[in-house]
Order: sequence, then C-alpha cells, then structure tokens
Amino acid sequence: MASCNNSSLIIAFLVLAFIHFTRSCNALSSNYYDQTCPMVESTVTASVKKAMLNDKTVAAALLRMHFHDCFIRGCDGSVLLNSTGANQAEKDGPPNISLHAFYVIDNAKKSLEAACPGTVSCADIVALAARDAVHLSGGPTWVVPKGRKDGRVSIASETRQLPAPTFNISQLQQSFAQRGLSINHLVALSGGHTLGFAHCSSFQNRIHNFATTQDVDPSMHPSFAASLRNVCPMHNKVRGAGANLDSTPTTFDNRYYKLLLEGKSIFTSDQALLTNPTTKAIVKKFANSREEFEKAFVESMIAMSSITGGGQEVRLNCRFVN
Repeated sequence: MASCNNSSLIIAFLVLAFIHFTRSCNALSSNYYDQTCPMVESTVTASVKKAMLNDKTVAAALLRMHFHDCFIRGCDGSVLLNSTGANQAEKDGPPNISLHAFYVIDNAKKSLEAACPGTVSCADIVALAARDAVHLSGGPTWVVPKGRKDGRVSIASETRQLPAPTFNISQLQQSFAQRGLSINHLVALSGGHTLGFAHCSSFQNRIHNFATTQDVDPSMHPSFAASLRNVCPMHNKVRGAGANLDSTPTTFDNRYYKLLLEGKSIFTSDQALLTNPTTKAIVKKFANSREEFEKAFVESMIAMSSITGGGQEVRLNCRFVN
C-alpha cells in the first residue's frame, strides 16, 4: 500500500513538474533575446522610424495590426499570413481589408534574419513595432515581454470575432472578458483611437438613418455630426472618404477622451463607453489626466500582448508558414 502511495506521489510530482516546465517554456520574458539576438529592439525601432518619416498613417496601422493579431488566436502573427489558393487568411477578412504597413514588419524581419537567422518571431516583431509606433508618436514606452511563437493557422472568417465599431457596451465587455481583459483594459485600449482615421462605412450608422425618428445619433454634437455628414453623404462614392479619430490623429495623447465627453467621438463603440457608469468614470479620469491614461494604456498593452496563441514556430518569412 505504501509503495502505491509513493508511486502516486511521484506521478503527481512529475505531472506538476511538467506543467511548470510547459508554462516556463511558454512564458514571455523581457530579456528573451538578450543572448540570441541583442539588437532585436533597435532593429525594429529603426524600421518603424523610417516608415513613419515617410507615411504619417503607419503608427496607427501598426497599433491596430497588433490589436487585430492578438484578438484572433492570441498574439501569434497570424494576421501577417497571406491567403493561399486553398485558404483565405485573416488579413483578407472584412475588418482587416484596411490594415496596412505590413512592409514595416517585413523589413524588420529581413534585417533580423540577416543578423540572427531563425530566432525572432514575427509575432514579437508586431508587438515591438506597436510599442515603437506609440512612443514615436509622443506616447509612453514600455518593456515588451518577448518569446511569442508564430502560428500556422489564419482564417478570414474568424475576424468576425473582432470587436466591431458598432458594438454596444455589453458586447465590448464580453469580447474583452473572453480574452481575459478587464473593463479598465477596455477603456484604456479604446484610447488607441487617439491615432488614426476611420472610413465612412464604419460610422455611417450614426449619421444616417440612426433610428426611425432620428437621422443622427442624438448623443453626437450637432456641429460635429453635420461635419461628418458633409464628408460622408448618404450615398458616398468617394473612395477613402472618412474622418480622423480625434483632432490630433498622429499624436498619442488623451484628446480622444476629451472629445468623447464633448459628443465628438466617431464610433458607436466609442460612445458606448459613456453608457455605463464604471466605464464613464474611467473615461473622465483619463480625460483629466494624460498620466493616468498612459499608465493604464501601458498596463493594458502588456496584458493584451500576453494573450497566448497557438504559435509553434519562428517563421522565416512573416507572410508564409515554414
């Protein structure tokens, strides 16, 4: 009987040891590449900086790319994979058609493959590039945990799981909670809308045929709504027409929250943050203090970028599986 108990204890110990080992192998680390590719951060930063000098829209694109990567299958670089004859990939799913600046990741990867072949994952490059995009736009910087692996699966239809610009507060909370993110994370990450531009189709629902008795969302400031209707008429035929997400679209600041409180937000999902007392209080806090916003944003980005994916490899080319 004693030997059976001992055997059980040994088996239990081995199982726990295996779980610990697996978690350790999957754990992200700030110094993951210190020995194997010490120039990883400076290489990615150089690629992002060069692109931003030539194109002011790159920062918003890289931040959005990271968000869209992590929300589908975890942060595994699946958003970077090209479609093939047999499979339509995430980047060709409807919410991702407007994603761009993939070349920034490609350029960084090419340099890193030359310096340290087969070492740095594409998923890590995306996480680092998003951080650099924020910092180079005047926002905070932070230490990015590294060690993600690249996934081998990318399916366009799964992009339906991304939180949509038409979501209400309940839908937003559910989407974030499913990924282990809190209400505070939700409000802070929404602040990423301090950078970028929105096409008419993503906010048309607020400025035309909003309800049976109201053409325009009544929560929207009248003059702001009028300006959006002018740029985006009912049957808009101008490709690329739209509006900046806040009044300083290339600067990372807390202007987004100030405008939100003035009724000058773009998306339904932005306005939704004011329909819940908890999220509204956080919006007010961030509007009043850029420091509070940036602190929460950094914490939220680290939490989001730590959503584990099913990555299994380090891709040699970010657009194709090995």
